[in-house]
Amino acid sequence: MSAIDPSAAPPASFLARMRSQPLYFLMALAFINMFGFAGWQTLFNNFAKEAAGFTGAEIGLAQTIREIPGFLAFTAIFWFLVMREQVVAYVSLLILAGGIALTGFYPGLTGLLVTTFIMSVGFHYFETVNQSLSLQLFPKKDAPRMIGRVAGAAASAQFLVYGGLALLWWAGYQSFPLLFGLIGLVCMGLTILCLGFFAKFDGDVPQRKTIVLRRRYWLYYALTFMNGARRQIFTAFAGFLLVERFGFRVPDIALLMLVTSALNTFAAPRLGALVGIWGERRTIAFENITLIVVFLGYAMASAGWFAAMLFVIDGIFSTLVIAQRTYMQKIGDPADMAPTAACAFTINHIAAVVIPVTFGLIWLKNPSFVFMLGAGIATTSLLLSFLVPHDPGPGNETTLSRPEPGVAPRPAE
Repeated sequence: MSAIDPSAAPPASFLARMRSQPLYFLMALAFINMFGFAGWQTLFNNFAKEAAGFTGAEIGLAQTIREIPGFLAFTAIFWFLVMREQVVAYVSLLILAGGIALTGFYPGLTGLLVTTFIMSVGFHYFETVNQSLSLQLFPKKDAPRMIGRVAGAAASAQFLVYGGLALLWWAGYQSFPLLFGLIGLVCMGLTILCLGFFAKFDGDVPQRKTIVLRRRYWLYYALTFMNGARRQIFTAFAGFLLVERFGFRVPDIALLMLVTSALNTFAAPRLGALVGIWGERRTIAFENITLIVVFLGYAMASAGWFAAMLFVIDGIFSTLVIAQRTYMQKIGDPADMAPTAACAFTINHIAAVVIPVTFGLIWLKNPSFVFMLGAGIATTSLLLSFLVPHDPGPGNETTLSRPEPGVAPRPAE
């Protein structure tokens, strides 16, 4: 019998490997975040219309309030001064869960605005930390594929919550306080489990704890701004179009989102891998061409099934925003990832704070014109995508760039 080598450690269990892997950590937290937000989003339009009597104007106001924490996301830098980014992520998810759990108990305008704001603080601070940690913990070569897997985990959360809400509704559990409360409590419980399970994670490069705005990142800022504008139109008005014009109810919206999330669970990791194959320039251009077609389709939609199909397409291809994040990872200083993620969320939400309330007023006159404006925004973003280099890097941030003194363009791989 051969001797056993005492130095040979037994193979780590699957759970032990999960605990120490940043990918699984970010997948788990993205799952919790999207489980909460998707459940809130599915219920909100119908709750607002049936319980509070909202019109497009009130919906626009509520969505503007929802985006204010995103506009203030740069203040995450100050959180990082007193807490590790991982701790900020946990605290953010608990705030998200609390806001959702309270929503169903306050159906008036003031109550909905307050609970929406609380929920949104948690959601947006988590998304800021999620983007920052993704760019710090994932290697550049594998980042698109790994971020795609994180997006796939978020999509699986959507699948579960949409399916669960539809089943509960059909089973007769149609109390909004019950459904909002259940979603919030599930998010709280899962967050506490993750807090006790996962190891500590930090990037290799210490992050700057100040606000960072660099001239050479200008194209990333512009793309981020346009993304916030066009995505806000989808978030605030695409679902409301289905409810108001075509009479979709909670189970209908839940089923539609169930289909979208089921497809995204499969498609998101593959779209992430596609970014690595196509490169950022081609991917960003393709995403905007898709959005132009979708927005024009919304503007001309005269049948519910056609608008629903556009909703699904829009939900799937939104994953391609990964390309903007990996573009920043390639051109940015490694110490800038956290402050740039925080500032980028603020830039993303400048338009998002203004668009819902102003476009809500336009909606009262002509809903189709809202989506025509969305097509114009996507066209502007498409033009900006042509300024992204085929091989972005420090000193080669745009096709207009000239190498800065002492900074050589990144060599072609």
